[in-house]
Order: sequence, then structure tokens, then C-alpha cells
Amino acid sequence: MDRSRSRLLEAELRALRAQISPHFIYNSLTVIASFVRTDPDRARELLLEFADFTRYSFRRHGDFTTLAEELRSIDQYLTLQRARYGERLVVSLRIAPDLLPVPMPFLCLQPLVENAIRHGMEGRAGPGQLSIVADDEGMDAHITVEDDGVGMDPDAVRRTLAGEVDDSAGIGLGNIDERLRQVYGDEYGLVVETAPGAGTKVHVRVPKYQAGVHAS
Repeated sequence: MDRSRSRLLEAELRALRAQISPHFIYNSLTVIASFVRTDPDRARELLLEFADFTRYSFRRHGDFTTLAEELRSIDQYLTLQRARYGERLVVSLRIAPDLLPVPMPFLCLQPLVENAIRHGMEGRAGPGQLSIVADDEGMDAHITVEDDGVGMDPDAVRRTLAGEVDDSAGIGLGNIDERLRQVYGDEYGLVVETAPGAGTKVHVRVPKYQAGVHAS
């Protein structure tokens, strides 16, 4: 059973890696190219950030990481997105320092941030707000990723979390929800607050201590 569970988690993670937006890769390389002549130092900095981000996202070892490592990858992702959107992208973070070493499933937060950018910035002329908050709730870490973008259809989100495929509900939501439930139990699945035109807020809870869960 342990071997079967491990294989299932690996398959879920491979599927999530395959969903990393090719548009993000294309847009990042296009932005980097735009700096090559005008600001080569900036281009080099962004290229290194892109290399580190992709190296982390496609690493081949370990089902688990720490909140600190996941946030580092998110910071690299946001550095690339800020180069694209400039001051239009407004990001706020509030992270309880004691939670940084908490282990969690690999790539369970970065896709949520990618969704927030996708729904909060693309096709929008004005600024977009993104908020990432990690609160210490006793035995659990409670993390939220929130944007003030176009929102999603709640029925589409429900179908995705029920295991039905629906790309409109966001990159990897069903995948992340399934992996959280496999590792921690059904009470730790994703909670999504959203409506068309009302933005999206995704809640992730993970136990701070769980037998068999440790970062590689």
C-alpha cells in the first residue's frame, strides 16, 4: 500500500509539473530578451531567477518541501512577473516566521500564485492585488492566496475539486487538492472562495507535524 501511495503521489506531481503554464515560460523569456540590449545586467539577473525557478519546479527528488522553499520559488516567479507587469502587480506577504520550516507537499502553493496572476492580471489594464498570508493556528499552518481579479465560476471549481477536468477552474487545483487529501486526510483539502468579478481566495491548511512527512 505504501508503494502504491508513493507511485500515485509521483504520478500526481508529474501531472502538475506538466501543467506549468507554457505561456509563463514564453512570456518570461520574451521579457528577458527585451532587456538583453537595454539592460544586460537585468537580463542576466532575470535569466538566473528563471533558471532557479525551473530547476526547483522540475526537480526529481522528494515529494515534500518546506514553506520557506516554496516561498523562495514563489519569490522567483514573482520577480519574473514583476519584470513583465511592473508596478501594476501589487504583492503583499504576511508570513509567521515559525512556519517557515513546516514541511508540505511539493508545489502546493506556487500553482495557486500562478492562478492568482492569471486571473488577477491577464487582460487587465489597471493594477492587480495579490496577497499571501501564512498564519500559525496551533497544530496547523493556514495559508491563503488571494487576488482581486476576475474570479472563477464556483460550479467549475466544485467540479474540478470533485475530480472532473475543467481548465477554467485554474491550473492544478484538483491536483493539489487530491495530494493534500492523500497525505493528510479529507479534512485538509483546498477551500476556495470565489465568484465571477469577486476575486479568488484559496485556503490551504497543513499540519505542522505529521508522521512520515518531512522535506527532502
